[in-house]
Amino acid sequence: MQLRAVAFDHPDAVKLNDEVQLEYAERYGDGDGDVTPLDASMFEPPCGLYLIAYDTDDRPVATGGWRTQDENPMGYANGDAELKRMYVVPEARGLGLARRILAALEEDARTAGRVRMVLETGDMQPEAIALYASSGYEPCAKFGHYRSYESSRCMAKNLTRS
Repeated sequence: MQLRAVAFDHPDAVKLNDEVQLEYAERYGDGDGDVTPLDASMFEPPCGLYLIAYDTDDRPVATGGWRTQDENPMGYANGDAELKRMYVVPEARGLGLARRILAALEEDARTAGRVRMVLETGDMQPEAIALYASSGYEPCAKFGHYRSYESSRCMAKNLTRS
């Protein structure tokens, strides 16, 4: 597997984003998926990064990104890096791709001077919650677009510790 930095609006990123949106809609029973406002410019270095994992046949099989956040009314704090669009296609799950992408995103955010990685997931994504908890993330105060939703689960990890 090879990790490549791509633009958030790259065709492979759009394809995987469409797939994750369908999964969100299935898990949460709505047709909207995640409606958090996102723009390709939010993931441009040094203020963010978007990665895709490609298999040996050059197929995109996993994705994830981070974007800069600082203190604002949505509940973020200065120095935050927000994890977005972590997804692995069903046939590539269990290969450790999400963990590889997560580690690469954390390292990039740390190098960019971010001090905390934050993420929002939902209670219908227990495998995501387990991944993050096993990677050092802990529950934190709710933030972001879904902060008022009961099903929202927000987690954070200090990036200044090695």
